[in-house]
Amino acid sequence: MADQEQFVEVEGRTLRLRNLDKVLYPSTGTTKGEVLHYLTGVAPALLDHLRDRPITRKRWPDGVAGPTFFEKNVPQGAPEWLRRVTLPAPGSTKDREEVTYPLIDDVAGLIWAANLAALELHVPQWRVGPRGAVRDPDLLVIDLDPGPPAGLPECAQVALAVRERLAADGLESVPVTSGGKGMQLYAAVSGRQNSTTVREYARRLAESMEQQLPRLVVSRMTKNLRGGKVLLDWSQNNAAKTTICPFSPRGRDHPTVAAPRFWAELEDAGALRQLELAAVLERVRKHGDPLAALLNSGTPRGAGPRVRVP
Repeated sequence: MADQEQFVEVEGRTLRLRNLDKVLYPSTGTTKGEVLHYLTGVAPALLDHLRDRPITRKRWPDGVAGPTFFEKNVPQGAPEWLRRVTLPAPGSTKDREEVTYPLIDDVAGLIWAANLAALELHVPQWRVGPRGAVRDPDLLVIDLDPGPPAGLPECAQVALAVRERLAADGLESVPVTSGGKGMQLYAAVSGRQNSTTVREYARRLAESMEQQLPRLVVSRMTKNLRGGKVLLDWSQNNAAKTTICPFSPRGRDHPTVAAPRFWAELEDAGALRQLELAAVLERVRKHGDPLAALLNSGTPRGAGPRVRVP
């Protein structure tokens, strides 16, 4: 049977969409069309997080029950209007010297990616400038990864403790439930310190939290140390690494989302759950983006202070 396709116009651009009725999440029957509906609904918030960040996509052409692969380069057949940036690729597993990434900063770009079943959008904590130059990171991220039997309640407990430490250093943080097992904490940083400086601050913080909460926190990735504890993965601040973008769907059994949360939700850790597409869309409509204040707290070329890490 031939692919079902239709043409739509988005912001003056024509896109060819295929198989909108295709089920991408068999456990819930969620279709590609429903994923597109979610993305267009959260676009104002999601695009703020994607803008000027090179995007690595994780694709599930046959839905989450089928095979998956990561894609960095802009694929053949991508529309000419799609913004691109070419960056060095040191240590590439495919022996590439450079990678040309897409930059998604409009709804048409979101729909283009989703039409290719790019459910997950992963980004670094830095942006590129108008001429493609890599800027210093504007965000610090700490990934909280629980080792069974620890789970989301333990992550919430650790996150509240990390928030206090960050606040003591002048950094305001916002939690994001990852849509997987754990969560991330984000804080705005100066944009005038390199990734190594930010990463080393995150490492020292993680090691300090391990000393403070030795029965609950681990700062090293060694598997035999992680059972029942929460790994504070400081390495996500490495310039070469990416993290799931806030508001991105996840390629899990259920259509969960990397969802920004309010701190009050973490104080009732037993009730904390990963959120799915419809719930996140409704939250955005009612409450906006809890991370917006961090993104708008000032940039190297904007007004408003940002905090340098100690």
